Amino acid sequence: MKILRVNMKTREVQYEDVPEKYQKLAGRALIARLLLEEIPPTCDALGPHNKLIFTPGLLGGAGVTAAGRLSVGAKSPLTKGVKESNAGGTAGDTLGKLGIRAVVVENQSEQKGFQLLHIKNDNALLENASQVQGLGTYATSNKLQEIYGPDTTIISIGQAGEFLLTGAGIATTGEKQQRSNYAARGGLGAVMGSKGLKAIVIDKPTNKSYSYADVELLRTASKAFAQKLINDPKLGPQGGQHLYGTASIVGAVNEMGSLPTRNFSEGNFSESPNLRGEHMRESILAREGKIGTRCMPGCVIACRNTYVDKNGKEIVGTLQFETIALVGSNLGIGDLDDVALLNYMCNDLGLDTIETGAALGVAMEAGLVKSGDTQGFVNILKQVGEGTALGRVIGNGAALTGQVFGIRRVPVALGQAIPGYDPRSLKGNGVTYATSPQGADHTAGNAFGARKEVNPLGTEGQKELSLKLQIIAAMLDSTGLCLFARPPILGDPQLMVDMVNGIYGWNWTLEDYDKANRDVLRTELEFNRQAGITSADYRIPEYMREEPLAPHNVVFDVPDSDLDSVFEKL
Repeated sequence: MKILRVNMKTREVQYEDVPEKYQKLAGRALIARLLLEEIPPTCDALGPHNKLIFTPGLLGGAGVTAAGRLSVGAKSPLTKGVKESNAGGTAGDTLGKLGIRAVVVENQSEQKGFQLLHIKNDNALLENASQVQGLGTYATSNKLQEIYGPDTTIISIGQAGEFLLTGAGIATTGEKQQRSNYAARGGLGAVMGSKGLKAIVIDKPTNKSYSYADVELLRTASKAFAQKLINDPKLGPQGGQHLYGTASIVGAVNEMGSLPTRNFSEGNFSESPNLRGEHMRESILAREGKIGTRCMPGCVIACRNTYVDKNGKEIVGTLQFETIALVGSNLGIGDLDDVALLNYMCNDLGLDTIETGAALGVAMEAGLVKSGDTQGFVNILKQVGEGTALGRVIGNGAALTGQVFGIRRVPVALGQAIPGYDPRSLKGNGVTYATSPQGADHTAGNAFGARKEVNPLGTEGQKELSLKLQIIAAMLDSTGLCLFARPPILGDPQLMVDMVNGIYGWNWTLEDYDKANRDVLRTELEFNRQAGITSADYRIPEYMREEPLAPHNVVFDVPDSDLDSVFEKL
């Protein structure tokens, strides 16, 4: 495996062997180590000393189902700490097959305009990106595939990333003209823009001979893993994830009183039935859209959808729960067509729908637009693409929007917008938001699936649950596995050990595996400590600790002592 280093200032692009100390690291684990060892933790996130890292997981390129995600990482301009965000599509699988463990983008371009990185089968080079500069992510992907071939994988930023807006994410393409797989969180699109890098073009691998340490062990373990996913009642062909996508949980989150509604002022949305996965499936099928497609090559879960309008024209693929929550119920919008439109605009501009939805909710509370006024929100998003003052405020996320307009009720933790589960009525998630080195992130240790294990309204057992889930999340993000692949690995962690050993011949034990996962968090926490982040910076907003959330009339009341001791047994 190789590391591809790209110096944007000198334009030097070179491959190097993976150093011994990084041999067993990939994905989120490698990002954490590279950041801690190679950049000053106190550096300007949008300055020359930060590094932007693209890395598949340990299982990337090996043909393991649900294991082709791409991790993107850097110091976050939002949280000021370590950030890993990951996406589906073909990028993770393709880089793994090319033998590239990581692409590390360093320094900043001194060239006028933006550059693109073209990764071929045998070399890589920087090229002028003038043909796509100023374009949204959809047009960028289309144009570059016209130039470089339809089988190439495109990683790109939209106007938000070019403007260095801290709500910007990074888009990746996928199979069959997919355009909207996103490493959305943490403002990493702004980091990419700060480097002067508009896009990465990755050629389809032509070398079909891959060498694994123990092919039979890999095959046996990966087949067993895939079968467990197929047999899972929630993940299999008749499960909610496949039939309804991530929107399958809209009803449950609403019923437990945790669905963000009108800038996180309520936990129930009266129009939630119109946003449920069941309703979405009916609409998509009636309009001849697509349900149950995959976002990564070979994934058996296949939870992706293609949402189309009344004429059968694609609006966006895919419409996910977090987006439905943040630009739907959070804005008082109860029509999936409207949600899909806002989703499309965010995707094209290169914006995180969570961060942007939260920012729009704050703007709504400031009186700039009324609840449920879709056209009003559309008009604001247009300004993001135009680079107006208001557009730049919204594009920089919820915290800045609240500061500019003098709003106290701003749903952020560690400078990053809170995702689609209000922490007052799902307190396990609140503990994760208030302690994770990743900041408020629904993938960093999501407790929704454990709500029957630990009472989501109570405080007891929450810190222990959060730690367990954060360790598991670190494992998933380091191996390239989708979050939904968690159940079989939780039930039989030996499967993961066998798959890794089958690929690399490491002779890992369960103890080695557990230590590796814990080390990810230890490394990230140390980076954040050196960056000057304190426990007070992580905390849930004060108003959520004081204002009861309907319908359960609860506040986030997990004691600070519990939050401060989450990692005691790490």
